[in-house]
Amino acid sequence: MEQFSVVSGSPAQTALIGGALAERLRPGDIVLLNGDLAAGKTTFVKAVAEALGSTDPVTSPTFALAQFYSARSRILHVDSYRLADVEEYRDLGLAEYQDEVISLIEWGDKIAGEFPCHLSISFVATDETDGRTLTFASSCDRWTGALGDLHAAISKDTNGAHASDRIVVD
Repeated sequence: MEQFSVVSGSPAQTALIGGALAERLRPGDIVLLNGDLAAGKTTFVKAVAEALGSTDPVTSPTFALAQFYSARSRILHVDSYRLADVEEYRDLGLAEYQDEVISLIEWGDKIAGEFPCHLSISFVATDETDGRTLTFASSCDRWTGALGDLHAAISKDTNGAHASDRIVVD
């Protein structure tokens, strides 16, 4: 597993981080977003969608479970918070779209076993009011080779604003 963590001090910095990831996303990519309520997952999805050219309103799909957004590459935004298990996710029939969309899945740990190749992003609040530590991790070929480049881009795009930047290879 390869991973790195960055610290965002504000929603604006989180948006910059999302924009850096968006430049590297392509149809078929699965990004699992994990963290407590109000950790910044939906803010991150909004930033990715905007960076991909979407003008659609982005809201948490907690009750709708899934939403599609038009962009340069179509986006599928899923919230698995209310799902009991992987079987409920399968019953939604969203797998048929996965190869043609970028999938951003909040509470992704609940259904991670469904995706052998995915990028996981964990959001953890820091002691700062709007601070978050975002940890990017993956063990599949699609992402392990790209994480170093993504880390460098995030640091560049945010002007090195992350005092706690570190890259860790497990």
